[in-house]
Amino acid sequence: MVVPTVGRPSLDVLLESLVGQDWSPTAPGPASVVICDDRPLTATRPLVPPALPWPTRVVRTGGRGPAAARNAGWRATSQSWVAFLDDDVVLPPGWARAFVDDLTAADAELQVAATQARLHVPLPQDRRPTDWERSTAGLERARWATADMAFRRTALQEVHGFDERFPRAYREDADLALRLRAAGWTLVKGSRTTHHPVRPAQDRVSVRVQAGARDDALMRALHGRRWRERAETGRGRFPWHVATVVASATGTILALAGKRRPAAVALATWTVLTTDFAVRRILPGPHPGEPGAPAEWRRMAWTSVLIPFAAVAHRLRGVVTHRGAAPWRPAVRAVLFDRDGTLVTDVPYNGDPDRVEPVDGAQECLDHLRRERVAVGLITNQSGVARGLISRAQVDAVNDRLAELVGPFASVQVCPHGPESCCPCRKPAAGMVLRAAHELGLSPWEVGVVGDIGDDVGAALAAGARAVLVPTPATRPEEIRCAELVATDLREAVALLVPGPERAR
Repeated sequence: MVVPTVGRPSLDVLLESLVGQDWSPTAPGPASVVICDDRPLTATRPLVPPALPWPTRVVRTGGRGPAAARNAGWRATSQSWVAFLDDDVVLPPGWARAFVDDLTAADAELQVAATQARLHVPLPQDRRPTDWERSTAGLERARWATADMAFRRTALQEVHGFDERFPRAYREDADLALRLRAAGWTLVKGSRTTHHPVRPAQDRVSVRVQAGARDDALMRALHGRRWRERAETGRGRFPWHVATVVASATGTILALAGKRRPAAVALATWTVLTTDFAVRRILPGPHPGEPGAPAEWRRMAWTSVLIPFAAVAHRLRGVVTHRGAAPWRPAVRAVLFDRDGTLVTDVPYNGDPDRVEPVDGAQECLDHLRRERVAVGLITNQSGVARGLISRAQVDAVNDRLAELVGPFASVQVCPHGPESCCPCRKPAAGMVLRAAHELGLSPWEVGVVGDIGDDVGAALAAGARAVLVPTPATRPEEIRCAELVATDLREAVALLVPGPERAR
């Protein structure tokens, strides 16, 4: 079970409903639970989930969105099926047995990539639903919602998981479904039902969600003009938003030019379109005399003025940002190396530059990457500083000596903290990988990480980077079994991350 979360109180409600299911020998519980803490790394209070009866771990993903959080979650596991649960759903009694039945049926059909729950959104009984409540209720008809959806691991691996260029919810689901179907997989709807309560929202929520128009631009860049038809998402109101913005802009320009009559016609058109939009949003909602009606009408009035402009602005930004977007996942443009045991012979808590000894092939591999215009970086845990065994100056001196021997690094990231600090930069946390990517002007998915232990792999996965494990005597067998990519040496590791050109010799 993988649960992406931003720390909402509803997480505890979900986990309580998961524990409270009627698990039995015929409906066993999950092999493990991975909670993906997608709060920004600046959040200092650690996320501590309630005690669960299954192995549980928390992975911090740094506020990069649900697609990145889900990817970090499923890549941190090894089971053949991975179930995703959003942190704001509730599992009703009987869910567990229906889930096991759905999973058993899907597992028997080898072409099935995923089995999806039927979502139920409880709505108020004493009044008509608000605009936000109706929007949430649309999840009941959503074709690919992953609020409760289990995926076959081999299918996720084949298409490289969710596209992390979608930083918001909704479109990342449809994109994954289209890529899976294009690869020959099918997705089915199961028999289980999951409750999805309407979470509280600010008055501006309908304006804020217009940022999803950027994701629509990415969908069109990746899947063509007919992507809505293929993804079965419906047409939306965007053409009318464009007309509204054009009418407003035209009227303003004509008025400034002194052409009053044409300006009046254009502004009247804007008024009619805006009023029509507001009325269409108001009529299905609370009527006079029902609780909350005045506040909802006011909210619909002023947000209906802003939404067309927000939607068009976000779409234009998306078109510019995603122009010529390549299929997921883009090529590696930087490789970050662990230091001790990966690039140099491991000398515990080494503070002596004279004891730096690069491993066989290190310089050749790094030179090869530089020739291919792939940036090279260094990420290293140095808890000896926190333990008082070496100084930060000694760490820097060792790193400088390594650069003298194998060439310069475009980014050097050091964590001087001990394991008890729970800092967001110490591997297997994502901090150093994310900082290096930012320093290099790259997105995390354009970065590869090479290391010799599971913490190196964990840091890469939490950050959304690709990871290659190069085992040494210090590598535990379970770390090798769980790693997606394992290489016998640095040359093979580089070839796995930067395929195509002849590997360094």
